[in-house]
Amino acid sequence: MLGLYIHVPFCKKICDYCDFHAFPAPEWLQLEYLNLIEAEMSTFAGRRPGLLERVETLYIGGGTPSLIPPELLERFFGVIAGAGVPMGALREATMEFNPESCDAERVAVALESGITRASLGLQSLHQRLLDRVGRHHDVETGIRALERLVGESRLRVNADLMFDLPGQTVEDVVEDAAWLAESGVGHISLYGLKIDPSRRLGLRIAKGLESVDEDLYADMYLRGVECLETRGFGRYETSNFAREGEESLHNLNYWKRGEYLAFGPSAHGFLGGVRFYAPERYAKWRDYVKAGCPESGLSLDTLTPEDGAAEFIQLSLRTKYGMSLEGLERLGFSVPGSVFSRWISEGFAEMSDGIFRLVGRGWLFMDTIVLDLYSKCMQNH
Repeated sequence: MLGLYIHVPFCKKICDYCDFHAFPAPEWLQLEYLNLIEAEMSTFAGRRPGLLERVETLYIGGGTPSLIPPELLERFFGVIAGAGVPMGALREATMEFNPESCDAERVAVALESGITRASLGLQSLHQRLLDRVGRHHDVETGIRALERLVGESRLRVNADLMFDLPGQTVEDVVEDAAWLAESGVGHISLYGLKIDPSRRLGLRIAKGLESVDEDLYADMYLRGVECLETRGFGRYETSNFAREGEESLHNLNYWKRGEYLAFGPSAHGFLGGVRFYAPERYAKWRDYVKAGCPESGLSLDTLTPEDGAAEFIQLSLRTKYGMSLEGLERLGFSVPGSVFSRWISEGFAEMSDGIFRLVGRGWLFMDTIVLDLYSKCMQNH
């Protein structure tokens, strides 16, 4: 399956924890961005004729794609379709919304243009927590946005929650997860906060002005998982939970090491065994596009067999589907059976029909288990 990711780098306000490439932008700059995206996609279509027509999933992320005014948003979708993307025939088309810009007009434009799935960044349903991490919206606005999206029967809806926030309790996480599970959404993402020391929140923590209780991380995650699973949301990836049939096809393609194209500043793609990265900063990306999108303007990472094995182990264990021993062997690698036995005996994993997968508290030790498997895999090669 071939996916397509488009990065929209605009936000009304940058959250205190955010490390994505995003910035506030006036409408004239958004118009310039659309012209550049059109040029970038057109250049690609000319070099790889027919490839955009093969796209099956689309994900428009950011930043805040829903910040684009309705009339420019309509043109934005026209640019995508004009480049050859079959908007009306995609298996899945997702757009990220922030609560403060999730109005009826923007939702209508998205629907009319072929969007089938919305991802809403709620993060928390407790106002004190939203304030402590610098979120722009309030709880009431978040709930109104959710009701608008869920009320549109043609849209599948994902809502994001965060845990391990400053001042957050385990009970806060469970309350948010329980309320959201009953709200009508079909998919919930539950992410642990990652603190970038260079961002505002990270700087406050370094100065002792704010703190996060890391001792609560495991309980927050495990209790959140339990709450969602008892309400019909199955964990199919370490941070993603869905009712049956509501899984994100686009993200599953990432975790299965499928190919995907990418446009916009800081966008990452994967094609023909090569991972490619567009210039991260808007100004450098603009120069890259205006120069005709030369390959020399991209960061390229051609994967070695060892890289492929590392990705296969890491991405497979992120999901409930686990790691196929046969799949690893097809890549030319294997792991000694004693390594699997160790984690199984700890109660952190299981093996069934040649598939090794994490269970229970093993999800909390995923990085350690991945590193152990990879290191033994390289020693055994």
